[in-house]
Amino acid sequence: MNIAFAELLSIDPFTWTELGTAILCGFIVGLERQLRGKPVGIRTSSLIVLGTYLFIAASNSLNNDVTDTSRIIGQVVTGVGFLGAGVMLAKDGIVVGVTSAATIWVLAGIGVAISVAGELAAIKLSILVVGILYGVDVLEDYSASLTRGVHSRFNNWKNKQR
Repeated sequence: MNIAFAELLSIDPFTWTELGTAILCGFIVGLERQLRGKPVGIRTSSLIVLGTYLFIAASNSLNNDVTDTSRIIGQVVTGVGFLGAGVMLAKDGIVVGVTSAATIWVLAGIGVAISVAGELAAIKLSILVVGILYGVDVLEDYSASLTRGVHSRFNNWKNKQR
């Protein structure tokens, strides 16, 4: 009876700790985005990290001469690029959503890191990403020189839309 129950809980070649880590990492980054009203919130971020982890872990479990994990990683990066392109928008010469697209790209990298570098490294990377996303905004609030160029044109455009 115990063996059958253990088999029921088995998700081989995946592990519950790595699945939990993928969801946690997505939650960490997604919470920052969602609290600030940005695209790519908790649900989307968690699914991107989880999906990327699943592809890489499945690829790693195929131990044969035909499978090349680096090619799988390349294909995942390409597919995630399409997701990122979907959140970018151009209007009146202003491109918005680039940070959200970059966040999607990094989330996929975190999913790869879970399989390749381990759970702790992925969690540290998630915290680093939140530090960058939040920290740069704090710096921009305190320094006018950081909001020149594209950011000033975007803010002018945004104010016209109101």
